[in-house]
Parts: sequence; C-alpha cells; structure tokens
Amino acid sequence: MNVKAISTNVGKALLVSALFMFLSIIVSIVNGRDSAFGPLTISCIITLIVGAFPFIFVRRSQPLSLQDGFLTIVLSWLLSFIFGMLPYVLWGGEFTLMNAWFESVSGYTTTGSTILNDIEALPKSLLFWRSSTHYIGGLGVVVFLLLVMPDASPYRLKLTNMELSSLSKEGYRYKSSKTIYIITMVYVILTVVIFLSLWLAGMTPFDALNHAFSIAATGGFSTRNLSIGYYGSDLINLLVMFFMAISALHFGLLYSVFVSRSIKPLNNTVVKYYFGSMAVMAFFVMISLKLQGGYESWGRALMDSSFTVVSYMTTAGFAICDNSLWPWFAGIVLLFASFQCGCSGSTTGGIKVDRVIIAFKAIANDVKRRMHPSLVTQVRLSGHHLPDSTVHSVMLYIVVYFVVIFISIIGVLMCGADVSEAVSGVIASVGSVGPGLSEVGCMDNYSAQPMMAKFIYSVDMFLGRVEIFPVLIVISLIFKRER
Repeated sequence: MNVKAISTNVGKALLVSALFMFLSIIVSIVNGRDSAFGPLTISCIITLIVGAFPFIFVRRSQPLSLQDGFLTIVLSWLLSFIFGMLPYVLWGGEFTLMNAWFESVSGYTTTGSTILNDIEALPKSLLFWRSSTHYIGGLGVVVFLLLVMPDASPYRLKLTNMELSSLSKEGYRYKSSKTIYIITMVYVILTVVIFLSLWLAGMTPFDALNHAFSIAATGGFSTRNLSIGYYGSDLINLLVMFFMAISALHFGLLYSVFVSRSIKPLNNTVVKYYFGSMAVMAFFVMISLKLQGGYESWGRALMDSSFTVVSYMTTAGFAICDNSLWPWFAGIVLLFASFQCGCSGSTTGGIKVDRVIIAFKAIANDVKRRMHPSLVTQVRLSGHHLPDSTVHSVMLYIVVYFVVIFISIIGVLMCGADVSEAVSGVIASVGSVGPGLSEVGCMDNYSAQPMMAKFIYSVDMFLGRVEIFPVLIVISLIFKRER
C-alpha cells in the first residue's frame, strides 16, 4: 500500500473542504460575525492543517496501484464526512454527534435528508456551509482533487476511471483530463444559470445561490423550513422543476448540446425514456391526487404531482407540498421514481435509467433466446451494441443494490422504526433521494428516527453515492490483509 500517495491525494480532498469553510467564514463576516464564525474558523484551521500535513512531510511517492486508487476514493469521502461535521458539532443546537454526522454525510452525498426541525434557526454562514457540502459532493470529492493534479500525473487516469462508472464514461469521447474539465465546466455554468434565474424570479441573492448549489448537485438542502414551498411562486416552482430535470441528465450530453448548439444529442433512447417515464409517473400521481387525495383543482394536482415526481426522480428532494397524507398509489409511484432516478454521468443517485433500460432489454433478449434457441441477439442502447460484460455488470449491480436495500431495511426495523419509514427511508438513502414517505416525507425530517437507524441511513447514502463496489473492494482488501 502506497501510504504517501494516498495521504497526499486525500489531503487535497480535505483542502477543498477547507476552501469552502473559508468562504463560509467570509459569509459570517459579511453578516456581522454570526454565531457560526468561531465553529467555522476552528473547523477550517483543523481541516487545513490536516489536509496540508502530507505536503509538508511527504516527499516524492510512487504511482497509485489499483488498490491504492480505491482506498484514496473511499478515504477521501469518509474523511470529508468527518471534517465536514466539525462546524455542526462545534455550533451545537440540534447537532448532536450523530445528527452532525448524518447531516454531513447527507450533504456530501447530495442526499438532502436532514435532522433539522428549524432550518431557519441556523446562521447564514452555517447554511452556506451546509449547501457547500452539496456542491462539493455533487461534483465529487475525487473530481475536485483531480482538478488540481497536473495533466501528466500518473494518478489522474486511474482515479478518473475509478470515480466515474463505466456507464458514466460512455458519454465522453475525450482524454481523462478533458473529461474532468467538461464535467466541471457544465457544473459551474449550470450553477450560474440557476442562480441568476432564481434571483430574477424573486429569491434573495443568498437564497438563490444556496438553492443553485443544491439544484446543480441534485441535493435538496434548502435555506427554508418549507423548502421551495416557502416562496409560493409558480414561476419559481417551474424553474426549479426544469433545472432539476436538466441537472439529472448526462453532463456529456449537456456539453454536446452546448457545443453543437443543437438538441440532437438529446435524441437518444435514454433521454426519451427518462423524460417519458417522468411524464407518465407525474400523470398517474396527478390522477391519484385528484380522485383520492382530496385535490379540488386539476391545476394544483398537476403542479404538485409534477414537481414531486421530478424532485424524487432527480434525487433533488425539494418540496412544495406535504406528501405524507397522499394516497398509497401515489406513494408507490414515488418509490419507483426513487429506485430509478436520473441518468448516469449526472449528480443523481439510484439505479439510474440507463441500467433500467439495459436490464429490461436484457430480460427481453433472454426471453427471445429461450423461445428461439438458435437466435443470436445482443442488447443495443442508443444505436450501440453493448458487450455482454457490460450487461452482466449492470445486472450484477442491480442485484447488489437490492441486497443492500433488503439488509438495510431489516437493520432499520430492528432499531424500532416504522415499516413505511424504514422502507422508504432506506430506498431514499441508497438512492440519494432524501425524503421518503410518511414521517420522513417531503415536509418532514429524520430527527425522530432511532440513532442507530440514522447511522444505517448514512451508510446507505455513502454506498449509493460511490455505487457500492468501491466500498466492497476496500472491505475485501482489508480482510485480505488481515488473513
């Protein structure tokens, strides 16, 4: 194990958090040194010292091996969680040690779940830090450290290949250095456009910036207790809905649209299925709300159903209404949206629509083979033949994904949680969605959940964000070393 290389790269990831802590300190100073000035300053200094430590004592190091790369990714995320919770713990309030850990993991993984009952009680600087964890996690802790690596670095290609799943990389036809800058450029431009749009629509600049961070990262942290519903503006609702849907598309496709100045790159199977399934789910939820949910207006039912379905499917987790009393059918539709989520190559979690399409086509092909044994078929996606190894890895990931959900639900139930809360909470956590159903729905939070259940949820958030296998590989390496 190359300790020098691992510690140096993990240090770079921590320096990214220290930078955003410093920006939060500036926000505190602008607001008259609010109550989070001290906690943020102490946290920034500690994180900066630990992050810079390897650069002082570590000289030259050898290139990363495959195992070192996975260790770097997992440690970068875990240490970001730990140092990211420092401002919460030092500030106090509702932030017990477990609550601070939960909020930090939820922020960095862009899940958007919260334990806060009164978000507006937080000082602005802490709200900014809270949204910043979304922004760091949305682009990816490892992607941030890749940005500061030189193009010729032996680490860059290996970490790029490990941080981006094989499905995510399909939309990029560039070298690893070019891919990283494309992701970053799309991410930053999208954030600026969202910020300006929300500001012009009536949000304050501070609220617009925080929500832009959350929307671009498909996170869900808001500066208001009522989330987007606080503003009571259909224009803001529509803008947030539109940008949530756009942010869940493959960043490579968004880049192609920008460069070609044409929407032709969006004319593919994945995008059609993505928007089509979203529209179908919103339609069925609207019907359910109008016929069974007590909605008197079709317009209101359409707005609430469309916004909520888009919010769940893009894993953004924002809310304009309380879905805890919605009919059971609407809840089932939202659970399916939480399973499927957005496109690969975006900031969303979940199984992702690409894998869902591949799984459906693989099943259909297998049925054809059983009916016609001599028939030779191959899965096609957007005009491209997929190798059997890709199809196999997709099916394996889906199986492992459901195994994680099943085990987690049992664990949460053993902690004493309600069945609906356990099922929807676990699905929402693994999928990085945030809100579930019932007492963990859109307008509620996870504060009342048992402490151990919160820990299980946080583990699920992490597994969902890194797509499970890097963690399994690191665990297997640990056991291998012990043997």
